Amino acid sequence: MRFRAFLATSLVVATASLSASAQNQPWIKDRKYAEGIGYRTGNLEIHPGVSAELGYDSNYFLRADDEDPVISVMRLRVTPSLSLSTLGPQRREGGGDPPKLNFRAGTFLSYNKLFATDSAQSDAVSDNDNVVNAGVNFSLDVLPQKPWGFDMYGDFVRTAEPSNNIVEDLAFNRDSVRLGAGINWRPGGGLFEWRLGYELNYNFFERDAYKNLNNYQHYLLTRGRWRFLPRTALVYDGKFGFLSYTDGQNTNHNAQTVNSKIGVNGLITHHFAMLAMAGWAASFYEASGGVPVHNYDGPVGQAELKWFLLPQPSLAPDQATVGLSSIAAGYVRDYTNSYLSDFYRRDRGYANFSYFVAGAFLVSLEGGFSYLTHSPTYFADGTPRKTSFGQSRADATLFAEYRPSDSIGINTTLRYDASLGNERIPLDNTGTAQDNLQYNRYELWLGARWFM
Repeated sequence: MRFRAFLATSLVVATASLSASAQNQPWIKDRKYAEGIGYRTGNLEIHPGVSAELGYDSNYFLRADDEDPVISVMRLRVTPSLSLSTLGPQRREGGGDPPKLNFRAGTFLSYNKLFATDSAQSDAVSDNDNVVNAGVNFSLDVLPQKPWGFDMYGDFVRTAEPSNNIVEDLAFNRDSVRLGAGINWRPGGGLFEWRLGYELNYNFFERDAYKNLNNYQHYLLTRGRWRFLPRTALVYDGKFGFLSYTDGQNTNHNAQTVNSKIGVNGLITHHFAMLAMAGWAASFYEASGGVPVHNYDGPVGQAELKWFLLPQPSLAPDQATVGLSSIAAGYVRDYTNSYLSDFYRRDRGYANFSYFVAGAFLVSLEGGFSYLTHSPTYFADGTPRKTSFGQSRADATLFAEYRPSDSIGINTTLRYDASLGNERIPLDNTGTAQDNLQYNRYELWLGARWFM
């Protein structure tokens, strides 16, 4: 039971700042929820915050129904956070010339204390207790409204995640570092924009059992936008990547990857927005160690329709798929490298609803269904472990918060996450020992937070 669904379904780095270990804490991953009025210090504004939550987790170790025991826990989570930025548009209103530099940085520390709901499982839970997730990020945009500009960004995320083996030494605790920079060209007052950039990611596993999975990825990135209508733009996104594992004896394959998409993003009416992206992606894995290679070569893209409950007459084209008080539905096809096999393809349908009333009550509901198609996987000697297989995933999250004042929030989060079906991964050549990737998990959180 050492693989669990994590190894089967991800080679994911911190592509969204600080969000990898805070998926059910919206104020960590989305500053629209996180920040209040803040404190002004010269040309900077500071936004501190702290939250405390008590929660129930029905399957903390993500074990299958037939992996006895399935362990539920109570969780106490305390999360201080801090963000720092140059002055926002509200404080700059009437302030004269546009800024020459936009800067933002943030950090959080999330401490978890676990309590077994069954005293018989106290020892197993205590071995995985005192869980700490943490993150730091920054972004810098120089000359954001000039014909030529420059940007930099970076983040570090520490994610503590148990395996379904329960043994603490087999936990999937890992650290991800991301650094990037780019040059921006905006001729014609911003009607046309183009960016050329570079990004480096490094993923480090803290436990010796997974040191062979340590890897780095670097990308050449480019994206463009042409606003051919006042609120609608033609957009392009492309990247060329390199994946390398640092362990020379690792059976996972190094690779080069290509991903290119073009589409349209913008408001069609004051209430209705659309995003449509389509393109092609391919991988080129390098054969090594006698393990066969499989490559992805196929379409990728995204389509989303969004209805704003309140009109958005001034929403910029690059912001048409964000915002509160909206209903959206969409579909994504993509692929990613995998720790278990060379890659998996993801087809995901999703929907979300968010409503923010008078700055005092927020409700957000989102959910989706994904089907993952894995490439064949092999043992280190090249013996087939499992042919190409599919895996269904479902998730749903409800978040609601009442704000009795501008700096206090009382909230609740309900989350469901599941790997459906009964797919099993052989653990040895005999096929007698297998890991079941199926699991069901429910989480319920009640909390309060202070934020500025």
